[in-house]
Amino acid sequence: MDAVKVVVRYADGKVIKGFTQDFFPNKDRFHLQPQQKSSGQDTRQVLVKDLKAIFFVKDFGGNPAYDERRQFGDGDKPQGRKMEILFKDGEKLVGSTLGYEPNRPGFFIHPVDDKSNNIRVFVVQAAVDKVRNL
Repeated sequence: MDAVKVVVRYADGKVIKGFTQDFFPNKDRFHLQPQQKSSGQDTRQVLVKDLKAIFFVKDFGGNPAYDERRQFGDGDKPQGRKMEILFKDGEKLVGSTLGYEPNRPGFFIHPVDDKSNNIRVFVVQAAVDKVRNL
């Protein structure tokens, strides 16, 4: 498996940008190669239970000035179920999912805005306050 760019957001607010080759939604941990290596620190093990979400991104920098669309338009034809996720920290994420099950540890969501820097997001269920079907 090729390494993919991810931004790992912990439930406590900590953020680490890096690469992973072994993230699977049914596993409780994966390895992260940080983008910025500090002395003596290479690959680290990440426990999914400690996270808010894993953002699979196009670019680590993104575009801070870009105002991401957070609503479905009339012409949008998303695959799966349209949802709005409200995290416990107040962040809102709108997109579609093919596999939401509230009793699973997490699920993937594809952002509504295809120009978003996020390709897809693995949402950790424990970090979610509310899920609303749209």
